[in-house]
Amino acid sequence: MGKVRRVYVEKKPQFAVAAKALGSEIGSYLGIKGVTGVRVLIRYDVQDVSADIFKKAVKTVFSEPPVDNVYEESFDYDGRVFSVEFLPGQFDQRADSAEQCLKLLDENASPTIHTATTYVIEGDISDDEFDAIKKHCINPVDSRETTMD
Repeated sequence: MGKVRRVYVEKKPQFAVAAKALGSEIGSYLGIKGVTGVRVLIRYDVQDVSADIFKKAVKTVFSEPPVDNVYEESFDYDGRVFSVEFLPGQFDQRADSAEQCLKLLDENASPTIHTATTYVIEGDISDDEFDAIKKHCINPVDSRETTMD
């Protein structure tokens, strides 16, 4: 097993449709008015690829440079944060597609990729409101909360 490299990919503000939609849902469906901002980032944990292939993949597989901001290993944030991953046994289309693309960059590679969606909720909210937001974002049938580690 090789080193695990982590990258977070976030749509630039003008392209952050999912984050804007979630912010709207929090206000309208959940009735939580203290949220001032929402960020949605895709986390890729990549193992068993060379540093060179990883560097290429960051700009070609994991992100679209004109519309995405990329953060390697960690990112700065204000607010509360949580991540959601698929349950074991659930098919992760994003991870599978990324693995196939990395194999195109290096036919000898056998990468392992795990993904998660990381949410940053900014504003003045209570613990109960934060729990309600997490419950709204996590479908217990196919996903669960995961750590930031």
